[in-house]
Parts: sequence; C-alpha cells; structure tokens
Amino acid sequence: MTNAEIMNKFSLEGKTALVTGGCYGIGFAIAHALHAAGAAVAFCATSDTSVEKALAAYHAEGMDDVKGYVCDVTKEAEVKDLIAKVEKDFAPVDILVNNAGIIKRIPMCDMTVEDFERVVQVDLTAPFIVSKAVLPGMIDRGHGKIINVCSILSELGRETVAAYTAAKGGLKLLTQNICSEFGGKNIQCNGIGPGYIATQQTAPLRERQPDGSRHPFDQFIVGRTPAGRWGEAEDLMGPAIFLASDASNFVNGHVLYVDGGVLAYIGKQP
Repeated sequence: MTNAEIMNKFSLEGKTALVTGGCYGIGFAIAHALHAAGAAVAFCATSDTSVEKALAAYHAEGMDDVKGYVCDVTKEAEVKDLIAKVEKDFAPVDILVNNAGIIKRIPMCDMTVEDFERVVQVDLTAPFIVSKAVLPGMIDRGHGKIINVCSILSELGRETVAAYTAAKGGLKLLTQNICSEFGGKNIQCNGIGPGYIATQQTAPLRERQPDGSRHPFDQFIVGRTPAGRWGEAEDLMGPAIFLASDASNFVNGHVLYVDGGVLAYIGKQP
C-alpha cells in the first residue's frame, strides 16, 4: 500500500458528520477535526443563542460551511426533525458523534431523583435516541460510524458524580451493544473516553485559590495523570478522525481512552 493510499484511509471527503453538542470544548474540537479531514459538518445545541455563538466561532476558524441546528436530543420527535434537516441541507449522516452531555456534582445522598434522571437522560438516553434515528439509513447504505463520547468515568467512580458515572458506564455498554447488533451491517460504533480535559465544564476545578495556589482537585488530577497535565480538547482530534474514517473499519465496540495514562496508573506512593 502506498503512502497516498494509507493517508486516504483517514480522509473523510464526501462524508457527512453530525456532532451533538458541538458548540464548544470537546464537541467543537471533534467537529473541527472532522471538517479538517474533509467531512461536511452539522452540529446541534439546545438554543438559538448557543447555535449562533458556535457558528461565529466556526466561521472565525474559516469553517463557513458548517451548519448548526436547535435540537433537544432527549426528545425523539425533535431528533427525527433534526436528521431530516441535515439530510436536506447536506446528505444522509455517515458519521454520528454523540457528544452532548451534562454533569451534576452533587453528593449522592443529596441528589434528587430528578437530577439523577436528567443526567442519565442527556448522557445515555439521548445517544440511544440519536443513534436509533440514523441507524436505518446507515443500514440501507451499508456503512456508518457512530462515536459515543464516553469518559474515564465509564470505568471509575468518584465522589459526587453518581449519575454521571452511571450514565457513562451505560454508554460504554450501549456502544458495545450497537457494535454487537449492527456490526454485520458494516456499521462501527466506538467510544472516545476522555480523561480530565481543560474545558469550560471543568474550569471550576482548575480555578486558582485566593492565595494563588492550585485548586486541590487540579493538584490531584495532575498528580494522578502520568502525562502530568490536563488534556486539551485538541488531544481528541486525532482519535476522532481515526474512529470516523476507513482506517478503523475493523475496530468496533471499543472505547479509546484519551486520558494521559490515568487508567494505567495506580498513583504515586504517599
């Protein structure tokens, strides 16, 4: 195989990608990567304001052909309308990235059932809904890529995030089940499991203390990560391109952890 043939395996030219929650942070970085690799990119968010702000950011990066849509991905009817709009404006979805997610940091005994259910609804039920909406078309066309944004908390637990870990653990198994059910249709469903990434969502955990010292959790994460740093959203770009491209056609039901080595490391001796 020539160099050109190898590089072509990673090309997304002629593909249409949908990134849920692609307004900032991880979703924005993944959408940016897929676009750079040649895909036509659509994203969705829950409000006009979020979509407009994200579009301005995409356009500032020279991605004028990216389109954004308002959609609550926990609502099946809205998701069906979203897929119809993407197909009308672009083409059928070849690559789905289930990125939209929330977290509520509340001690378990203080967390309401409503808060728990809301996290599960956004982080687990929504990927089921959106995947279900695109799968029939992928089956008809004989190919498709689904990437679920999981987490290292698909594998680990931690205080105050019972709902999040339950949802992300479930998303890992949903990923494996989509692989099991549709792998024979040439559909690959894999996950990306980010470690602790420096985004807007994790900003409170990295705030400097009044005396100028690092936040205790910031110190903990840096010490717990062999790479010695928080990840950046850009660290997820290469893995996303790989899992969206023909280079990963025999990779299925796998979660690719992008965590700087956290899951491989027991931690330093006190």
